Amino acid sequence: MVRILGIDPGSQATGFGAIDSDGHRHSLVEQGVIRTPASYSFPQKLHFIHQRIVEVLERTRPGEVVVENLFYATNVKSALRLGHVRGVTLIAGVARGLSVFEYSPLEVKQAVVGYGRADKLQVQKMVALLLGLQSPPEPDDVADALAVALCHAHRMRYLEKVSKAR
Repeated sequence: MVRILGIDPGSQATGFGAIDSDGHRHSLVEQGVIRTPASYSFPQKLHFIHQRIVEVLERTRPGEVVVENLFYATNVKSALRLGHVRGVTLIAGVARGLSVFEYSPLEVKQAVVGYGRADKLQVQKMVALLLGLQSPPEPDDVADALAVALCHAHRMRYLEKVSKAR
């Protein structure tokens, strides 16, 4: 059983979700959203996100951290900002000696829903089903963070099967 912390980075809202998984069974540990104060400058927001991710890491004590990779941004400025947020989340995990993995939204949707172009509602429903939740996780940031953690759990199971086959 491994604890995986999934992170969906964003400068306004960063979703996170910790799960325990043996590759077959998954259970929710904690989920939430880090919302940055609107009055903060961008560097202050980065610092705020980093501090909150560190707190989540200390509280949940994951064995591995998984971050959704940059796939699409509406413009260059958005992409750069998202890259900075991803950077502070990656550093938070690596600074604690954790293995950090990245998956694209396409890979996450493929692993969780079975279809790389699944919509948000399909992802939310599958996350709820896989984690045995009464209702789909909200907001989207949390569902995406849990989905990236589940993607990693499925990938670990696949890699384990491949290594046993060799």
